[in-house]
Amino acid sequence: MSNILTSSIGKKLMMSLAGLFLVIFLIVHLAINLSLIIADTHEPFNKAAHFMGTNIVIKVMEIILFGGFLLHMFYGVFLQIQNWMARPKRYRKENYSQTSFFSKFMIHTAAIITVFLVIHLLDFYLKAKLFGEVPMAIYDGREYHDLGTLVINKFKIGSVVIFYIVCFMILAFHLLHGFQSAFQSLGLEHKKYTPVIRALGVIYTVFVTAGFMLIPVYIYFWM
Repeated sequence: MSNILTSSIGKKLMMSLAGLFLVIFLIVHLAINLSLIIADTHEPFNKAAHFMGTNIVIKVMEIILFGGFLLHMFYGVFLQIQNWMARPKRYRKENYSQTSFFSKFMIHTAAIITVFLVIHLLDFYLKAKLFGEVPMAIYDGREYHDLGTLVINKFKIGSVVIFYIVCFMILAFHLLHGFQSAFQSLGLEHKKYTPVIRALGVIYTVFVTAGFMLIPVYIYFWM
C-alpha cells in the first residue's frame, strides 16, 4: 500500500481519482447555481444551499471534497517539483511534440484556481458559516440564509463578473488537459477509447465552464 502512495504512478493515480471526484462536484454545484437564474425566486437555490449545508451525509461529503481537493493539489505540486528536480536544466530546444500545450501550464492554472477558490469561499461560504453576514429569508415558516441575494448583489459589480469569467476560463484550460490525463493515469488509454474520452472532456469542459460563466453575466445584465 505504501508503494502505491509513494511511487510516481501511485501519486498520479491518487491525484487523478481526487480530480475526477472534483469533476463530479462541479456538476452538482453548477446545477444548484443555475436554479438561481432559472427559477422566479431564490427559494430553490436557498433551500438547496441549506440542504447542502445541514444534511449530515452532505457534511461528510463536504469533508471528503475538501480532502480530495487538498489531495489533488498536494500530489499535483509534488509531481511538478519531482519533474523540475529530474530536469533542473531546460533543454536547449524544447520538444513540444511530447507534451501537450495545456499540460505545460497545469501547475500555473492550478495555483490561480486555488487563489480563486479561497476568494470564492471568503465571499460566500465563510460569510454564511462563520460570520453570519447573510440576510435571512422565511419559507414555510422556516428561516434560511438568503444566499441568493448575496450572490446577485455580488454579481451586480462589473469587476467581480470579469474576475469570475477570467477564472472560469482558466478553469476550462485546466480541465481540458486534466480530464483526459486523469483517465490516462487510471490506465484507460486505448486508440479506440482515448479519442472518445478526449471528446467527452471537451464537451464537459465547455458545458460546465459556459454554465458557470452564464450565471454572473445573466445576473449582471438581466436581473
